[in-house]
Amino acid sequence: MSVSVPCLGYGLGLRSAYYQEIIEQSPDVDWFEIVSENYLVQGGKALYYLDAIAERYPLVMHGVSLSIGGPHALDMDYLKQLKQLADRVKPAWVSDHLCWSRGNAHQLHDLLPLPYTGESLRHVADRVRQVQDVLQRPLVLENVSSYVRSKDDEFTEWEFLSALTHLSGCELLLDVNNVYVSSRNHGFDAWTFIRNLPPQRIRQLHLAGHMDYGDYVVDTHDHPVCDPVWQLYQQTLEHLGPVATLLERDDHFPPFAELLDELGKARELGAGALARRSLCA
Repeated sequence: MSVSVPCLGYGLGLRSAYYQEIIEQSPDVDWFEIVSENYLVQGGKALYYLDAIAERYPLVMHGVSLSIGGPHALDMDYLKQLKQLADRVKPAWVSDHLCWSRGNAHQLHDLLPLPYTGESLRHVADRVRQVQDVLQRPLVLENVSSYVRSKDDEFTEWEFLSALTHLSGCELLLDVNNVYVSSRNHGFDAWTFIRNLPPQRIRQLHLAGHMDYGDYVVDTHDHPVCDPVWQLYQQTLEHLGPVATLLERDDHFPPFAELLDELGKARELGAGALARRSLCA
């Protein structure tokens, strides 16, 4: 189900703390990513701002509760709501996370990693195809940060992601920060992860901050991007070429001007990486 979509450039996560400034300033942002669940409502302030911003900027939908790897049946009511929202905002693509986040009755409010086994791969691929049938578009899946691994793993995470794209036709949201966090927690090489993904399936990149406790790292999205993640991002763009890049911030929101400065840094470093790629071509 792969489709040709142009690189959107450099975007920000749309957060309510910045609604008014976005409307008043029309900042130099190429696109915004929305958290889908924030707009699955019938009306109100959130949809008012969403519609106003959608008139000015391209949007991408990013969900947190699909639970694509869960043991329960897919929530078809939720998928129908997603489809209705997609019909409203016409997103460039729709994404969620490769994880499970719900039991049979309760949403766990966490993004939990899967066992990377053949059985799990077949289970997820089948569910991805079901979601894509409802949405009528490819599903884009993000690698999550993780802190534990299954003793039953038969694949590395990057092998699992690659096989999943082949079996289901899904695409990938490569979260560079999550790769770094997981590599620190599990002791693998972050660049080995990235260079072994199928480049033609990577639709989007994420950048974010984390908390570093020395022996382990926690993905928090409440700090600026750190230098090792910036370096990994540059290496990634030199390898992939232009890919839509999104800067995330979910807590400890700085003044909007500071966030725009950080997005400007992503632009500057990205441009340098792409220039070096061109010289080596």
